[in-house]
Amino acid sequence: MMQKIQRFGGAMFTPVLLFAFAGIMAGISTLCMNEQILGDLANPDGMWYKIWYVISEGSWTVFRNMPLVFVIGLPVGLAKKQNARACLEALVIYLTFNYFLSTILSLWGPFFGVDFTQEVGNTSGLASVAGIKTLDMGMIGAIIIAAIVVWIHNKFFDTQLPEFLGIFKGSTFVYIIGFFVMIPVAFLAALVWPKIQMAIGSLQTFLAGSGAAGVGIYSFLNRILIPAGLHHFIYSPFLYDNVAVNGGIVAYWTQHLGEFASSGVPLKELFPQGGFALYGMEKIFGSIGIALAFYATAKKERKKQVAGLLIPITLTAVVAGVTEPLEFTFLFICPPLFLLHSVLAGIMDMVTYMVGVVGNFSGGLIEFAAINWIPLGHAYGGTYVKQIIVGLVFIAVYYFVFKTVILKFDIKTPGREDDEEVKFFSKADYKEKKGGAKGGNAYFQRASDFLDALGGPENIKDVTNCATRLRLTVADVSLVQDVSAFKAAGAHGLVTNGNAIQVIVGMDVANVRDEFEALLAKGGNAAGAARIRIGCPVEGEVIPLEEMKDEGFASGSMGPGAAVVPEADTVYAPEDAEIAMVFDTKHAVGFVTKDGVEILIHIGIDTVELNGEGFTAYVKSGDKVKKGDKLVSFDKEMLTEKGYDTTIAVLVTNADQYDKVLAIPGKAALKDTCIEVQ
Repeated sequence: MMQKIQRFGGAMFTPVLLFAFAGIMAGISTLCMNEQILGDLANPDGMWYKIWYVISEGSWTVFRNMPLVFVIGLPVGLAKKQNARACLEALVIYLTFNYFLSTILSLWGPFFGVDFTQEVGNTSGLASVAGIKTLDMGMIGAIIIAAIVVWIHNKFFDTQLPEFLGIFKGSTFVYIIGFFVMIPVAFLAALVWPKIQMAIGSLQTFLAGSGAAGVGIYSFLNRILIPAGLHHFIYSPFLYDNVAVNGGIVAYWTQHLGEFASSGVPLKELFPQGGFALYGMEKIFGSIGIALAFYATAKKERKKQVAGLLIPITLTAVVAGVTEPLEFTFLFICPPLFLLHSVLAGIMDMVTYMVGVVGNFSGGLIEFAAINWIPLGHAYGGTYVKQIIVGLVFIAVYYFVFKTVILKFDIKTPGREDDEEVKFFSKADYKEKKGGAKGGNAYFQRASDFLDALGGPENIKDVTNCATRLRLTVADVSLVQDVSAFKAAGAHGLVTNGNAIQVIVGMDVANVRDEFEALLAKGGNAAGAARIRIGCPVEGEVIPLEEMKDEGFASGSMGPGAAVVPEADTVYAPEDAEIAMVFDTKHAVGFVTKDGVEILIHIGIDTVELNGEGFTAYVKSGDKVKKGDKLVSFDKEMLTEKGYDTTIAVLVTNADQYDKVLAIPGKAALKDTCIEVQ
């Protein structure tokens, strides 16, 4: 159930991504048409006003058609196949539902307690959806219908019909089923939704009177649920639906900017519901305080590296309002620190509300300015000065609280690790330096590496994304590598909840998902060819073959592959295979995997000189072995004492039969991939 909820929450964010730009443009347009700010330049009869009026009308597109945006947007993330067709099906079936509902209410409105003769809008409970007069079910109604359609699509899209009914297959069959399903659904909506509207009205009254405590609890929940990806269910109904105010906070605030600017009444009195959109405060001021605390507590010799990490991700949080890259630097290291962050966020928003600040402060600095400070600064400058003062105070609060807790409990935040070196470069960065990302595409590279770390295409059941996360369901969670593998591939973090996996990618997650799905469609390889993964035969650090301190191996003359700096003294079969040969000196073994890849494992450099001393072989030529069976053990300590380099070469000796042989550098356990053969 949790997997389905997380997947649904991620899909819901697909249409939400459109609102930030639309809101900014609506705010700028309102500003440019405000005579109190621009004087005669904004005269309604002038060309300046008319041009901005055109732009303003365009910017309201997504807000005025929010149900349509959601009903089309959800199948993008929820449909398991043929997403584009699912979007078409959802739109047509949603319109069909509204025609059914409109007709039902026009015939039997009084029976259902609905006066269908009223005009749409205001308190009538009616709305116009694509020109259809119907019940105002808002975003929630659209989501319900979209979810039903996606379920029908996933279950029946591939249904095979007799040949003479072939014209009704696919999307047509989904529409046929949806058509008849919508009839009882429309009757049910007519019966139930007017009562829900009454309950929402009561809830709006309660929230408006809940005061600062309600704002603080709301902001705490909105922050603490981020790791589970459930925070969408907290803020979305407030911002985009009727929970706090008719039409949602975002639309209502922007529509009434002109009225607020000329009112002279304190904003908190005009729009108390705006307290539920203050959580951008922690994105800006909280993020700065956290980053300063991390820098201050980093080891002296690592401060420069830590600054290089923190500056870009803090700017992302402050300017764009995307906090996950920063928050996930400490969430998994110390979850109680994230709990502390959530508590401070709730307190900060509560204090901000108490000093009289409300509005649409849900994003970063751009949104703060475009749809709050600039259009209303002339009228409420004093209020915004108080807001900035609260923010600066909480930068200090965050800084001192985080610094104290980090030092007291010795939390290994960035720059405080025990490793000899702090590495902030990803595996994708490394491979790009070595000759470019596979497919010539950085998104492809990350998608490919994530797919490897998730256990390969056969382990993926479904995939979607939200604003910053790749959300997946896997068949076998034991095949998923730990968070270090994902960070090495360029991710900010990993969330695992049973078989539900979330890879924290960043704002370009949609591009990565496109490449990821392309890989899935082609069996995990851009060319559509088979991709063969060879496991690591020994625990250790996988390095490029050219870094071996032996020209014969480093040059690739004995075959391409990878090298492993071993941390253990036993070599295991990396795949099911048949042993082709075991050297008399036992320092090398060759075998052929079930996929036909010929592998030679050579233990150490010049160890042939030992004539088998320190080596024990557990297999012989002709033996069939399973992945994980012992092949050879060696006395690592003795080899080192005698001055031998114990680096192990893993070579593909029939590489001429393949297009590519790629090493996968990084820390590796036995289950991890060492070499990829395409």
